[in-house]
Amino acid sequence: MQNAANEIAATRTFDAPRALVFEMWTRAGHLANCWGPSGFTLTTSEFDFREGGAWRFVMHGPDGTDYKNEIVFRTIDAPNRIAYSHTNGPLFDAEATFEERDGNTDVTVRMTFATAELRDRVMRTSNAEEGLRQTLDRLGAQVDEAFTISRTFDAPRELVFRAWTDVEHLKQWWGPKGFEVRHCTLDLRPGGTMHYDMRGPNDMVMWGRWTFREVTPPERLVFVTSFSDEHGGVTRAPFFDGGWPLEVLSAILFEEHDGKTTLKMIGLPINATDAERATFKSAHASMQGGWTGTLDQLTAYLEKQS
Repeated sequence: MQNAANEIAATRTFDAPRALVFEMWTRAGHLANCWGPSGFTLTTSEFDFREGGAWRFVMHGPDGTDYKNEIVFRTIDAPNRIAYSHTNGPLFDAEATFEERDGNTDVTVRMTFATAELRDRVMRTSNAEEGLRQTLDRLGAQVDEAFTISRTFDAPRELVFRAWTDVEHLKQWWGPKGFEVRHCTLDLRPGGTMHYDMRGPNDMVMWGRWTFREVTPPERLVFVTSFSDEHGGVTRAPFFDGGWPLEVLSAILFEEHDGKTTLKMIGLPINATDAERATFKSAHASMQGGWTGTLDQLTAYLEKQS
């Protein structure tokens, strides 16, 4: 990357959709786990993610030294770009850009100082370029904790997308084997929700809710999943003794090739505690089994539609 004499910049590619990576830059809980060089921790006192809003936090160095920071957000163009100013020494402007390519996301962070001399002084005193790279590496480690699964269907993309976004289709295949969907309402738009029940053996009933962040037919869906009650409220999972995240950000990508459709799904907890993130990660194997069964049912259903 060619930088101006007064800039520090770094780029990293993440194996995740742009919406998910951008989300991780807009949540104080995620930033607390990745912002700053390796070995640093972070305490946030204020996080107001809006244009003109401020993020005030203290970075705690491995040697016990505290570093107060204040960032003011100047531009928020979701999910493409964030521009902000670091307003307590050293002073600089910065931007983070998010570019999606084939389901991956290139993130470039560029810090611009008033002069080349100030940039050089920051480089000498804090090794800021390496610190920026380590921040992106730490973010990548969080992305690597995401659950992923993929499947290729012998069906056109429009049909596969419709199977995920039409209530009458969903009722025919959605859920683990042995479960039946009887109630399902769907408002397919950003900010809209899907609310459904799954009824299994021994009169077991589970409710779930999706809240859509992005709807781009027939290419992608981005939504927040949560367990729910019959009225649509968010509830704790009926297992894991309260250790399961309340919300999981999910993205589904639909890619067509030679008349077939490859689906890739990725999910990552948001607003989660360290314990909840650990529980989610430890459950990847069981989630793989459960989703495999669900996608088997979708495969069988799509075969009947062709």
